[in-house]
Amino acid sequence: MIIKAKKSLGQNFLFDKNILNIIVNCADIKEKNVLEIGPGTGNLTIEIIKKKPKKFFLIEKDKDLLFRLKEKYSEKITYINDDVLRINENVLSEEKLTVFGNLPYNISTEILTKWILNLNSKIWFDKLILMFQKEVADRIISKFNTSSYGRLSIICNWKLNIKKIIDIKPNSFWPKPKVDSTLLVFTPKKKFFELKSPKSIENVTRVFFNQKRKKIKKPFNQLFDDANRIAKKLKINLDLRPQNLNHQDYYSIAKELEKLRN
Repeated sequence: MIIKAKKSLGQNFLFDKNILNIIVNCADIKEKNVLEIGPGTGNLTIEIIKKKPKKFFLIEKDKDLLFRLKEKYSEKITYINDDVLRINENVLSEEKLTVFGNLPYNISTEILTKWILNLNSKIWFDKLILMFQKEVADRIISKFNTSSYGRLSIICNWKLNIKKIIDIKPNSFWPKPKVDSTLLVFTPKKKFFELKSPKSIENVTRVFFNQKRKKIKKPFNQLFDDANRIAKKLKINLDLRPQNLNHQDYYSIAKELEKLRN
């Protein structure tokens, strides 16, 4: 059976055995609950099965690929034919999941930010092992005072520790993507900056980075009637630009905004 990658679903199938081994060895999954997103042709799926997970969930939007996977693997797998953006990940498993995902590059940031912003006190995963377009991964792990630094880095680093594993060349996939890829591993932070609502950090970063090249005095004035007082309290120089503030600065700004809205 010839499989055709569907461009509309952003499909590029990883087949490089060395990379597959690197991915599956990013976590000890024996007798653990595992979720794979976008298994495609099942090249990573078989490597996960070899590690003998306790429970194994697969989310695949493509009905044709899912049918083929069901025929191929008789192991006890829970197959879910749906869009990952529509699924409430908090109710998939009573135990924490180790998540593997070669995410469709066209919606990868949307998936990740949804997960982060929806996190509650009962975190549903112990590790996220995810592949991104390299340019997106660079934005996720970027530091302040760099050109790639922005909302994505600030939101992702709020509740998660992030580790870069490896860059992956296009010839590891079929069909070959036009860009390099990067494998990242995310683990929940034991301590993070407490905010009442994730919308606070989402709103603050949107206001600031909509005017990325402007001095931060303007977004400060948009958010606060007494911008100078708040800036002085937080020891922030209003002549700086958005990329000059670190993660903690943004979390502190979000906290001040929450105080005003109480």
